[in-house]
Amino acid sequence: MTELEQMGKFAKEASFLLATLGTNEKNQALRACAAALRESKTQILEANAADLSAAKENGIKGAFLDRLQLTEKRLEEMAAGLEQVASLPDPVGEVLSMQTLPNGLIIGKKTVPMGVIGIIFEARPNVTADAFGLCLKAGSAVILRGGKEALQSNMAVVDVFRHTLSALSLPADAVQLITDTSRESATQMMRLNGYLDVLIPRGGAGLIRSVVENSTVPVIQTGVGNCHIYVDESADFEKAIPIILNAKTQRPGVCNACESLLVHEKIADAFLPAIGHALQEKKVEIRGDETTVSLIDGAIAATEEDWATEYDDYIISTRVVKDLDEAIQHIRRYTTGHSEAIITENYTNAQRFLNEVDAAAVYVNASTRFTDGGQFGFGAEIGISTQKLHARGPMGLKELTTTKYIIYGNGQIRE
Repeated sequence: MTELEQMGKFAKEASFLLATLGTNEKNQALRACAAALRESKTQILEANAADLSAAKENGIKGAFLDRLQLTEKRLEEMAAGLEQVASLPDPVGEVLSMQTLPNGLIIGKKTVPMGVIGIIFEARPNVTADAFGLCLKAGSAVILRGGKEALQSNMAVVDVFRHTLSALSLPADAVQLITDTSRESATQMMRLNGYLDVLIPRGGAGLIRSVVENSTVPVIQTGVGNCHIYVDESADFEKAIPIILNAKTQRPGVCNACESLLVHEKIADAFLPAIGHALQEKKVEIRGDETTVSLIDGAIAATEEDWATEYDDYIISTRVVKDLDEAIQHIRRYTTGHSEAIITENYTNAQRFLNEVDAAAVYVNASTRFTDGGQFGFGAEIGISTQKLHARGPMGLKELTTTKYIIYGNGQIRE
């Protein structure tokens, strides 16, 4: 038995106990883990500082470092996130339906834990806490594999959780971390059939594509975010500019950040210089079509590749379109199905955009940055699912459960 198979065995055993825990027991554990994170702040931040130092030595910079970095504020958000999950309704055991058949059988359907959930993610240590908290509340064990850049941070956080669970006489193997960050370990994890019930990749396009193509474990595909904002002819500029700045620059390294801007041709002469100036003040590089380059000083010509790129950086692609139809056609061609937005004062256009754009989240007059489990009121999330089977959009507690049928009889046999 390999080391990963051993981890799978331990996780499976832990999952049987987790599935029987009551809501109060799970909430107590989550709140205890939140308190332990705060108490272990110094050790966790020291581990993160080591990861950051190593990353900088390896030439990593920009938005990637932002995703990797933990601060006191972010650590507090991780702890608060666990407490928020504790405050949410327990999704396990909810009876979804109950009916009596003519033969007297009573058939019910209820939510139950997945069992063992595997999560492969990149350099965001906060995912460790989010994933653990959600899986525990959903009654499942979790095996985590983070990127090598965040290894020390992830180890420190997982150690806190495991010690806390042990102190509460709960199975520490409810959460395990794969510390071998080689490509081979990722491949082995994708083949842990019989141990993992589902595998969720959370990261960039390359990671997600690799998991989808190579995994023999069922996969829930979380999203690459080539998110668009379309500024319609009737847009209110005083709304549009702050929305675009927020969507692009608040945290450019996340999947719900805006990567592409579409502008109606009738407002391009007035709007593009204004938004161009505002973006450039935030150090955003603008890559645009011919009209954009002519109207924004310092903009550079976009390539075909730019329209399909998730930058995760202070870069945005910009194109002028003749109308809503052309904007929708552009989005349909290049969207990754994550989050799309229109800025308009025209009700008909807003409704058309909502109805005709196919994405997990579609907005009118709001930043794409709201596509997030916490912002939607679900608590923390595992990721944003861009597929259409089982779950779509922010994957919170309910999306981490499955269902089973329960049947009551009094001696019925099938004829």
